[in-house]
Amino acid sequence: MLRPRRAMSAGQFAVLFLALSLAMFLVAGYAWSRGNVFAPAFALLDAAFIAAVLRWVWRQGERFEVIALDERRLEVRRSARPGPDFVAHPYWVRLRVDGDEDGQRVLLACQGRQVEVGAFLSPGERRDLAARLERMLAAARRRGLDQRD
Repeated sequence: MLRPRRAMSAGQFAVLFLALSLAMFLVAGYAWSRGNVFAPAFALLDAAFIAAVLRWVWRQGERFEVIALDERRLEVRRSARPGPDFVAHPYWVRLRVDGDEDGQRVLLACQGRQVEVGAFLSPGERRDLAARLERMLAAARRRGLDQRD
């Protein structure tokens, strides 16, 4: 199973926002003391904008996919949905990589259905994901055939 991980925790985002806001308000206070009466208002608007952007970045970091694979079942779950997006027997699943080097798509297909995985990853990470999935599918197929005997 491939597990998601976060780049920054909520506390780290809060500390980042506080540090940026403190620096911004110190500069605005200095500018106000030198006669710029609009600096504090601009600092408030800037702080609101930075808070909104950091929140958006945090929400984007919550996107993940969980790919669970054993000898009888391959399942793809996404963070936005409660149930699985794709379920199939690994023996019948085919991995396809479409596109050129920079715009590759990793697709899992079975019985006329397909799902793209790793769309939010960089091209290099998608290549690594495709290679790892190919190895995991081959191992699951071998284990599934060994259990039939």
